[in-house]
Amino acid sequence: MTLGPLMIDVAGLELSGEEQELLRHPLVGGVILFARNYVNSEQLTALSGAIHAARSPPLIIAVDQEGGRIQRFKSGFSVLPAARRLGHEFSIAPGAGLELARRLGWLMAAELRAHGVDLSFAPCVDLDYGASEVIGDRALDARSAVVAQLAVAYAHGMRDAGMAATAKHFPGHGAVVADSHLALPVDRRELADLQDDIAPYRLLIANGLAAIMAAHVVYPAIDALPASVSKRWITQILRGELRFQGAVFTDDLSMGGAASVGDLLTRARLALAAGCDMLPVCNNRAGVRNLIERLAPEPAPASQLRLVRMRGRDGMSVQALHTDPAWQQSREALARVMAPPPLQLHPGPA
Repeated sequence: MTLGPLMIDVAGLELSGEEQELLRHPLVGGVILFARNYVNSEQLTALSGAIHAARSPPLIIAVDQEGGRIQRFKSGFSVLPAARRLGHEFSIAPGAGLELARRLGWLMAAELRAHGVDLSFAPCVDLDYGASEVIGDRALDARSAVVAQLAVAYAHGMRDAGMAATAKHFPGHGAVVADSHLALPVDRRELADLQDDIAPYRLLIANGLAAIMAAHVVYPAIDALPASVSKRWITQILRGELRFQGAVFTDDLSMGGAASVGDLLTRARLALAAGCDMLPVCNNRAGVRNLIERLAPEPAPASQLRLVRMRGRDGMSVQALHTDPAWQQSREALARVMAPPPLQLHPGPA
């Protein structure tokens, strides 16, 4: 059985009979987990094992574990800072900032791999224009070159831990005010004016980036469709001009930003026609059922190969990880960056 293009969610801490049936369907290729799917280390490891055992080749298990506001698993995991902290550390000392990015990328990925989770949708490489509240401190920096360097270091850390990186939200979500979870953001810049946003992807691709998540943002000067379902963006620009050969995920097709192009079936068909490989559909079980009954994608061997490569490499057990010197050193680096600044006492006037 091959991996299908749908990435779906599950309701709770273990699989129901209905969910086991859904996971065996050939159109399903992955599962995305949320905070509701986690209570402790043993439970998550068991849930990941059950998902992987549902079929062969095993489904891909994903989560959003960026740090800061976007970290689904916290208790029992290292609580990570928002990405903006890495940009701050880079501004103080570039070399130390890059080393911290690599260590935290490794730490995030190693802890997930120890629990059987294949990938985290990270790093976020949107630029901080000060416009988008939904991005905000998830952005590494406002400077394109800094974001690119930090993202490459972070992705290298993830790779060393056995996890492929997924850069998001292509081609850039940082310059729009609207939240694509709720509405369709419109970025009216010309393609030439988007080159700073695209630059981090260029450097990541040159460094072997495995996956990209496309944004539910429309750029009318380039195409009337949102980037996530646009052949102009995915096939012509990303795969053609940027020569990206990895997997392309859409952002969640249940989001408000995707609704402008039609119902869920229309969104899925457009995304596949645009060249996307995997389509997350979250918190919409009826919609998933409808897609399974009516979506009929053409066979795509190249897409299959890209998705299989997203599986995580073998990770250590949680117990082994916690005795690994790299984990201990990364935790020490995390503790230093998360510590409050020392109190500065200034004498009053004489």
